Amino acid sequence: MKKKNMAKTVLVTGGCGFIGANFVRLILETRQDWRVINLDKLTYAGNLHNLEDVSGHPNYRFVRGDICDQTLLDNLFSEEQIDTVVHFAAESHVDRSITGPAEFIQTNITGTFTLLEAAKKQWLDNGQKNEQCRFLHVSTDEVYGSLGATGFFTEQTSYDPRSPYSASKASSDHLVRAYFHTYGLPILITNCSNNYGPYQFPEKLIPLVLNNGMQGKELPVYGDGGNVRDWLYVQDHCEAIVQVVEQGRRGEAYNIGGHNEKNNLQVVELLCDMLDKKLGLLPSGKARRSLITFVKDRLGHDRRYAIDADKIDQELGWTPKYTFEQGIEKTVTWYLDNQEWMESVMDGSYQEYYTKMYGK
Repeated sequence: MKKKNMAKTVLVTGGCGFIGANFVRLILETRQDWRVINLDKLTYAGNLHNLEDVSGHPNYRFVRGDICDQTLLDNLFSEEQIDTVVHFAAESHVDRSITGPAEFIQTNITGTFTLLEAAKKQWLDNGQKNEQCRFLHVSTDEVYGSLGATGFFTEQTSYDPRSPYSASKASSDHLVRAYFHTYGLPILITNCSNNYGPYQFPEKLIPLVLNNGMQGKELPVYGDGGNVRDWLYVQDHCEAIVQVVEQGRRGEAYNIGGHNEKNNLQVVELLCDMLDKKLGLLPSGKARRSLITFVKDRLGHDRRYAIDADKIDQELGWTPKYTFEQGIEKTVTWYLDNQEWMESVMDGSYQEYYTKMYGK
């Protein structure tokens, strides 16, 4: 039986990022009795313009700040009476974690610890103990390591992270679970597959290929392009998170996948064909597949991820609405219709707006 929707005051961390911004918009559109406090540090991947259209919503408040700032978090939990946390804020790009792991340790591990401490203080130490309280930690399937040609990650799969990014997320997952088992903090964990959709920062595969393809630039593909990912449209992911917040069992983890396994080369070739169809061939008369360039493989590149999402289906009734073909059509259309957004991200001008407002 589904739980009745209840009024909530939700702290969304990293709400100006790709998934966070889509989640905030979904909540404001579908949950009129939820108030959203968006806490974002506005690093390179956080963009205020991602939520410009909802900035004046009466149920929305933006706070610029760092999840590692204990005083700020304690004050926010107290003054806003936060009863729900949806924790997106993280350093998330594997390549960046290889060249600069320190920020991943600080944000993903220390930041999650600081947030857990603030929730514990407000909900448990201060005697709030509201049955409605939930701390949902958004994680990744990368904590499970790499699969062979067959099999799927389940919630019982042993952790085997291979990059500084996935190791930092695995550590934060363990911290979140520890706060449930040790203190009784009402936590939930979701481990999702590769997201795609509007507002994704163009260091990730799909927006990178779209941006380069529109400009006739090379399309770099790691190794032989055979690395397989399960692709999840961001709207499906956000709707799954809402269901986990409302219906998930305390202390449980839920895998969220799109049932759409594709290797990287298949994705790049499909995007090339879609751009050719929508924009025409390159000025040279060649198809965009001619831009594909195979580059040296990423260090420790996991070969295959695939999610078994039976648990969230059977317990909460969630299944993805979008096939990859449907989701990628919507995604390509959005990027073509929002080229100014892409240009502002690529040249860094999107940061000038909030630098003027908040300083560096």
